[in-house]
Amino acid sequence: MKFNVLFSLIFLIFLNAKYLDNHSCNECHAKIYEEYQSSFHAKGYFNDTLHRKIADKVSMKKYDCATCHMPMADNLKDLLSGKARPDKFNKMHTDAVSCYFCHTIAYVKKAHTFNINTKARQAKNYKPTLYGRLDNPVKSDKHSSTSNPVYAKKVCMGCHSHKLNENNVTIFRAMQGKEKNKKEQNSIGCIKCHMPEVSGGAEKIDKRTRGQHASHKFLGIHDVEFRKTGVDINISTTDKQLSITLTNKMEHPLIIQPARAKYLKIEIQHKGKVIWKNYAKEPSEDKQGYFAYSFKKNGNTVIIPAHATKGRVYNLEAKEKKTLLYNIPIVKKGDKVTVAFYVQLAKSDCAKVVNLSESNLTQPQLMKEEIFIQN
Repeated sequence: MKFNVLFSLIFLIFLNAKYLDNHSCNECHAKIYEEYQSSFHAKGYFNDTLHRKIADKVSMKKYDCATCHMPMADNLKDLLSGKARPDKFNKMHTDAVSCYFCHTIAYVKKAHTFNINTKARQAKNYKPTLYGRLDNPVKSDKHSSTSNPVYAKKVCMGCHSHKLNENNVTIFRAMQGKEKNKKEQNSIGCIKCHMPEVSGGAEKIDKRTRGQHASHKFLGIHDVEFRKTGVDINISTTDKQLSITLTNKMEHPLIIQPARAKYLKIEIQHKGKVIWKNYAKEPSEDKQGYFAYSFKKNGNTVIIPAHATKGRVYNLEAKEKKTLLYNIPIVKKGDKVTVAFYVQLAKSDCAKVVNLSESNLTQPQLMKEEIFIQN
């Protein structure tokens, strides 16, 4: 709670600053604006059903998610304390993770509960200064521009790092930290994967003839082609044992968000007939092939982790390789082993708690599939 208050106090400095809403960026940055509109940075309380349902399940009074999901709110302190609710008529609320917010982060402070985004100071009645990675940016009548090293090193780490709840339980972790005896993760890897360079300049009128810009689609798990790239699957058999090696190629853990699950669906076919599979009804039956968070509150299982007193995650860490072994019938020549890796954007128990069981969010989305034919 003290970090929420600290963030709110810092934010109060900027309440009188001029705010450029998302649509105003379209005038000069049409291509980037189009990309952004298709991204999940453009989704928030009012247009992301799963997020809204979970936030309301946690509290119908306070909006604890506002720090990262509605960061430009002009009444952020009141949203966090419960004195105000999200307002669909307030542009600073409906803009979600806005262009203006990301491009005015001056510094990211690492903290225990969650990291703190410190915004740039702006003198009243002066046009704002927007930060980025471009050297010698084009001048604009709407805002000043400058390059800031935080946009290579730390800009993503303000929100996409970690979050501990009121009981010091980790409920979100996307950061590979020093605790794993590896170099601490920064934003360079995030940008390389999730914001690849695409053709076209950053401005509608490309005054400096820059041939490329960083995509603002923020590619992720919702993109069919992108999600194929995160994990490699290797299959082998020996006698009555099936070996599946999963390699996480990403710079962050396989499972980040507690609402999601990723799992293996494995089938062995002999002459077109399934003779073995890794689970009968539910993917979670296969304990080694089901990756997800689990939480408890005072010894009882809970699905929404905001008030959990204990939590764990079965994960594949950044760049980690894990071999899973299964006892199977003898595989004969010509038998086919199919290993499919799926993501459930809202795992079944979570969807049930927030009344989304019929949503397509619970439907498994294929990430990758490999087929092995026994020689």
